[in-house]
Amino acid sequence: MERPPLPSIETINTHPKGAAPSWWARHWQKLVAAGLWISVAGWLVWTLRANDLTLSELFLAAMGWVQNNPMAPLAYIVIYAIRPLTLFSAVLLTIAGGFLFGPAWGVVYTVIGANLSATVAFFVGRYFGQGVLEDEHAEGLLQRYARRMRTHSFETVLIMRLIFLPYDLVNYSAGFLRIHYWPFLLATILGSIPGTIAFVLLGASLSRKEITQLFLTGDLPRLDWRLLAVSIAMFAVSIALSRYFKRREPTDAVHA
Repeated sequence: MERPPLPSIETINTHPKGAAPSWWARHWQKLVAAGLWISVAGWLVWTLRANDLTLSELFLAAMGWVQNNPMAPLAYIVIYAIRPLTLFSAVLLTIAGGFLFGPAWGVVYTVIGANLSATVAFFVGRYFGQGVLEDEHAEGLLQRYARRMRTHSFETVLIMRLIFLPYDLVNYSAGFLRIHYWPFLLATILGSIPGTIAFVLLGASLSRKEITQLFLTGDLPRLDWRLLAVSIAMFAVSIALSRYFKRREPTDAVHA
């Protein structure tokens, strides 16, 4: 008895079992995550409007609670860690760290919280960047820049931290471009120290009354000139270090 002919390669490839997954099948998890993220942001906006609060007033209320609570350091670190999910300003929270805990402990708690925050944003960016830059040999601008960051992860992130590029933008971009995590974290820890000290000292030079007036009326507070001088010096040190490391970058990194 004659056997039926075997199916051709083309027939196999067009069979439903061999078909490529649909766009929804490949991206549904990202869409669900984005939906949850948008829901959290919407809930925050609804809460503010329902209670007739501004974001500044909510921030002040939170500072008051943290200041009088024995669990304040842990609460501050946790709030800082989840901060990128709300897109609240890292600068304001860092200034609050100096105001709440003083120049020494403010730096310690902020460094811990900021690096946890960077890690959260990094992995959120990495999750949403899955499958976007899979072709390692593509010659598009984004692909070339991604390869540069992966090859020189530490140097690139360090310079971006030292020149005070927006904190969350660097975190999300690094994850999205899928650079290496440990060089990213080390560069974040080292590169953020001058800016952290500068903003914490700025916060430490303010009183609660002046902070309240700043948020409610916009009146500029009086600053301790000594702490302000150190703060400005730290900004200058950060910029000088960024120029130094920029000059030491490998030639292939500069022209990538």
